[in-house]
Amino acid sequence: MARNGEFVTRYEEQNFDRPNRFNSRRRSKDRPDFSAAEIGQVVAIDRGRITCVYPLNVIHEEQVNVVTVKARELGRKGVTIGDLVRLVGDLSGKTDTLARLVEVLPRTNELMRTADDTDPVERVIVANADQMAIVTSVTNPEPRVGLIDRSLVAAFHAGMQPIFVITKTDLASAKELLANYDGMDLPHVLIDNKKGKGISDLRKLLNGHSTVFIGHSGVGKSTLVNALVPNADRVTGDVNDITGRGKHTSTSAVALALPGDSGWVIDTPGVRSFGLAHVKPQDIIESFPELVEGALDCPRACTHVSASGGRPPDCALDSWVESGNAGKAGQQRLTSLRRLLFALQSPSS
Repeated sequence: MARNGEFVTRYEEQNFDRPNRFNSRRRSKDRPDFSAAEIGQVVAIDRGRITCVYPLNVIHEEQVNVVTVKARELGRKGVTIGDLVRLVGDLSGKTDTLARLVEVLPRTNELMRTADDTDPVERVIVANADQMAIVTSVTNPEPRVGLIDRSLVAAFHAGMQPIFVITKTDLASAKELLANYDGMDLPHVLIDNKKGKGISDLRKLLNGHSTVFIGHSGVGKSTLVNALVPNADRVTGDVNDITGRGKHTSTSAVALALPGDSGWVIDTPGVRSFGLAHVKPQDIIESFPELVEGALDCPRACTHVSASGGRPPDCALDSWVESGNAGKAGQQRLTSLRRLLFALQSPSS
């Protein structure tokens, strides 16, 4: 085999510049400019296909659903329900058309959870929502106060307004459940499933907002969504008579437009646990502005709550409340704060 210089040069010109597993083509440092691309919003994600509504500056009835795929330029960057994104390609929304999602715009907020309180991996449930509807039933299945508390923690951490939605009030009273949250001044709606009462009140709270529905299986999230959004067709299920738990009827999150261009509801699969490894106690205290200043007088390592959920030694918040600095509802607010802080140090369930 010839080894002269002329042969090697010709071989390099013909072969070494071609991309292969040992020699990839040189890439330009210049990246495509998508600043002029159209903006849509993600409403559903299913097996690599991302559905977006477009355009955004018209009423819901004039929007089209555009099916897209992530552009290679995005790499592993995650896309979630509620994201504002830039789109290129066929944006007609016609059957069998496919556009490209080329950029995810900065988020105003993120609702996150972890698998448990030791899991370092944060999972984004939804982006750019401003309300969280915490849905629970009075009975069948029984309320899980720990999960409610943790949902409240996540809502405050994400900067969302929590709403308490209590279903199946035709079967039992919600008075005892609501008593746990007297000091939090939470907007709440009681739903009588048998008579359909409460839906109009809930619709008023959702008007003009983007609201994510959170709750464990069987409490009636999908039933509510079907009542609020005509033709939503979310699958509903029954509660297991033996375990008292509901079945996971919603398998993926989806954003649905409320009638009359009045906002969005985001239905999510039922959750069995809500890990809060990403939340720090200080984030929760800042959601109670009337107590923040009082916490400054606490010892440096003060957790503001004991291992049993009560008053810890030397915590300055009690004297702050007793002196009237936190207002008339100060004691109730302090109790609510400690309830949430206690949820942070309790096993997720």
